[in-house]
Amino acid sequence: MLKINNLCKIYGDKKAVDDLTLHIKPGEIYGFIGHNGAGKTTTIKSVVGILNFDEGEIYIDGMSIKDKPMECKKIIAYIPDNPDLYEYMTGIQYLNFVGDIYGVGAKERTELIGKYAKIFGIEDSLAMSISGYSHGMKQKLAIIAALIHSPKLVIMDEPFVGLDPKAAFQLKEIMHEICSSGGAIFFSTHVLEVAEKLCDKVAIIKNGKLIKSGTMEEVKGDESLENVFLELEGEGSERNV
Repeated sequence: MLKINNLCKIYGDKKAVDDLTLHIKPGEIYGFIGHNGAGKTTTIKSVVGILNFDEGEIYIDGMSIKDKPMECKKIIAYIPDNPDLYEYMTGIQYLNFVGDIYGVGAKERTELIGKYAKIFGIEDSLAMSISGYSHGMKQKLAIIAALIHSPKLVIMDEPFVGLDPKAAFQLKEIMHEICSSGGAIFFSTHVLEVAEKLCDKVAIIKNGKLIKSGTMEEVKGDESLENVFLELEGEGSERNV
């Protein structure tokens, strides 16, 4: 579903992402973890076509994001860590705007908006201006907007930030639902307990380099993911001294 091959992104004399290779298969929830500045967001923005990259290839469902950006974007959804929405619109206007962009039919659109708005408890707020939404409500609206074209691959950057516990639970259920129907999820998070319980596979990145990846069992063994992450971070610090 998603193949990142030898990805490099350079800013000046710094490699923000350095020869990164990851493969995410249909049906997988794949976690991407690392400290602030490790290269997670740069990788994600490269995958979804926001950033150009200097070396390597990214394939989505067999298509190159460089060669066929529009075709790739039709089948993916991107949920950023800080949703940038059109605040002069109402919630329903924004969702219809996104539905128009993706060519979602009226019947399907109405059903999916109704379904997800009810799940996240904002059906009574869709007529409000987005400028009056809280951060959590904006995050929920961004999630709904990302899902109304039934994407095959969902890319998320810190998706649980700003969500209340019920909404976070509902998002996890939706992630499982997407994967059970053949889709895939690739997301970054600092909440290691969530990643440990939720993910099939996980990758740890430090200073732009992949330092460990595989199934959750392969990565953490008999330890917690948090302990493994802190141990790897410590080893990296010692090598850089």
